[in-house]
Amino acid sequence: MRLIDPQADDFDAVCANFRWSIPDHLNTAIQVCERHQTNAGKVAIYYENTDGEKTQYSFADLKRYSDRFANTLRGLGVVEGDRVAIVLPQTIETVIAHIAIHKLGAVSLPLAILFGPEALEFRLRDSGARIAITHASRYDDLIGLQSDLSDLQTIIGCGIGEDEFWALLAKGADQFEIVPTRADDPACLIYTSGTTGPPKGALIAHRAVIGNFTGFELSQNLYPQSGDVFWTPADWAWTGGLWDALLPSLNYGMPVVAFEGGGFDPERVCRLMADYKVSNAFIPPTALKMLRALPDLASYDLKLRAIMSAGEQVGEELIHWGRDVLDLTINEMWGQTEFNYIVGNCSAIMDPKPGSMGKSYPGHRVGVIDEAGEVVPIGEEGELAAQIDDPVMFLGYWNNEAATREKIINGWFRTGDVGYRDEDGFLWFVGRKDDVITSAGYRIGPGEIEDSLLKHPAVMQAAAIGKPDELRGEIVKAFVVLTEGFEPDDALASEIQQSVKTRLSAHEYPREIEFIDSLPMTTTGKVRRIDLRAR
Repeated sequence: MRLIDPQADDFDAVCANFRWSIPDHLNTAIQVCERHQTNAGKVAIYYENTDGEKTQYSFADLKRYSDRFANTLRGLGVVEGDRVAIVLPQTIETVIAHIAIHKLGAVSLPLAILFGPEALEFRLRDSGARIAITHASRYDDLIGLQSDLSDLQTIIGCGIGEDEFWALLAKGADQFEIVPTRADDPACLIYTSGTTGPPKGALIAHRAVIGNFTGFELSQNLYPQSGDVFWTPADWAWTGGLWDALLPSLNYGMPVVAFEGGGFDPERVCRLMADYKVSNAFIPPTALKMLRALPDLASYDLKLRAIMSAGEQVGEELIHWGRDVLDLTINEMWGQTEFNYIVGNCSAIMDPKPGSMGKSYPGHRVGVIDEAGEVVPIGEEGELAAQIDDPVMFLGYWNNEAATREKIINGWFRTGDVGYRDEDGFLWFVGRKDDVITSAGYRIGPGEIEDSLLKHPAVMQAAAIGKPDELRGEIVKAFVVLTEGFEPDDALASEIQQSVKTRLSAHEYPREIEFIDSLPMTTTGKVRRIDLRAR
């Protein structure tokens, strides 16, 4: 099921002629699994871990296992609309769980295994998740939280003892009748950070599984082609890993490499891509910079034909490096969890402008607007916005209608990103309108970090900002005013960092802490982060 003619040779013409055709009834599980049973023996997932263990799973395996697990979940009381948390890395259990949940008409809630107890507790409580499927590394955390989470009835461990996940799955019946869902029914709930307050849950509809595809096909240079194999280092708990990599690849009946490998090791990654003849990838800019540092990259005999990169600016230097060393032009893409995959490049049919995000992908209407929601002239900076009633647009923030309404003005969805459009139609990113920190592709809200910092007894006041960083784009830096009786030193800074890392997340803790006597404040008592950034 392609949306773009594989013989297309004119990006602007493709956009001008494209029209959406979204069926009234749609289910993600049918798109990524059931439709491929006529070629059921084809490999869907290649799995490998850091111990070198390897296996592969066919589309027939995905159907059989997801049918059984859907029956298992139904037996545990899961019904249409229930939220089921998935706290897993890139494993076959993650794929099975998502498909089974969608077959039930329930809502998958992907959560990163990087999350500490506080981050998990908030998301589980706010979502009202009934069941959590978890990796061994987070099992004890969830068991410890369960007594305080009235909605969380069952925790299913993976890779623990006799492996509860597979034991339960084995008890499920072989056949499952998929719950008929409409295109506008919710499929997935992903929490995203904002400037103030806790993260908000972005509720994504089944229609998004098609809404992403014009961008996916073009950013991957007219995907799919014969022999294509996809891989991404992006966590499948995030939009980039799940909706920009795993689900679209499976939708086209093409194989995905799942690597349960912890941190990003450039040499290991190159061996992995070479071994599986990876042709297509989503690799965030931070990871590309780490690959660029390898002195012998050419020796790995990579078969890459297309790379999409997003999450932070790619920049001209990486574009030129990709052409010189990888013999391809990296396709930068831009979108958000709430409104994904809407702008980007396709070097196969359009010459990118290095440094630009690209143009609106077919079916998406992106503009630059002022505070009143009016489009500004070419070349003038404003807020990047997308017209609503788009199949990829989210349904809204979970239990937060007010926050959803704040994002809409005059028929536009406001992204909070500032940019401009040039005379050729290319869009250019300038910066964030708010204080959201973008680090290594993750969007990090300062509020959650500051709340966690304040739980340390030495911290009286705290403020977090993004500090420019050559590798990650930005790092989290915290300014701390100490409680009386504590003295600033490196040991205390390290202790405070570790407390946030343990409570919240390994990707959100402040990599730098600066002790100051007082925070700059507005007359209304708000922290002036602009002054802190100026330091």
